[in-house]
Amino acid sequence: MRAIGGLRAFGGLWRWRHNPLRRPTDLVEAWLAFAALVLILVAAPLIGAVVGTSAQSALQQSVRDQQLSRHRVTATVVKKVDGSPLDPDPETATTRDRQSRVVADWTGPDGTARHGTVMANLKTPRPGDHFTLWTDGQGRTVGRPLDTATATTHAVLAGFGSTVLAAGLVEGIRRLIVWRMIRHRYTRWDQAWDKAGPDWGRTGTGS
Repeated sequence: MRAIGGLRAFGGLWRWRHNPLRRPTDLVEAWLAFAALVLILVAAPLIGAVVGTSAQSALQQSVRDQQLSRHRVTATVVKKVDGSPLDPDPETATTRDRQSRVVADWTGPDGTARHGTVMANLKTPRPGDHFTLWTDGQGRTVGRPLDTATATTHAVLAGFGSTVLAAGLVEGIRRLIVWRMIRHRYTRWDQAWDKAGPDWGRTGTGS
């Protein structure tokens, strides 16, 4: 919105660009606002598209790798473990209230028998109940593999975030330059007033 306001200012300055009251810095500020607008509307979305595309490619490759290296197996509940510590896997956070901590037996994809404490997607597990979990090729428990939809969502968010960051950076640089120009303008005014101030209003000084 500020860049659009700068474009309006640019249009106003362009209409009175030959006005003797126009200062050189006014036109510089207008051109600066116009350049920032172009970068925000063109360069920032382009950066976001590049980042989003790269993230999508990398995440989809991770999806394929995880789907090949992670396996769903069936485990059998031996007993329920009292207490339910926080689940470190953020992907299962929405279903944590339906999980229980149990001691279970399962067989890995390589045929290795495994026994250990895991999180089961059972609300009231009983010995002998079956549930599924994810393991690597040796039967060690791992998190659920990343799915295509989640990977795409992450890529879109990465692209959008990059666009916003790039736009904010452009606007920040524009404001910094304008701030320095204003400071320089005030300094020149102070210097001019220091020269004219002592004689201001005196007869014969041209005031």
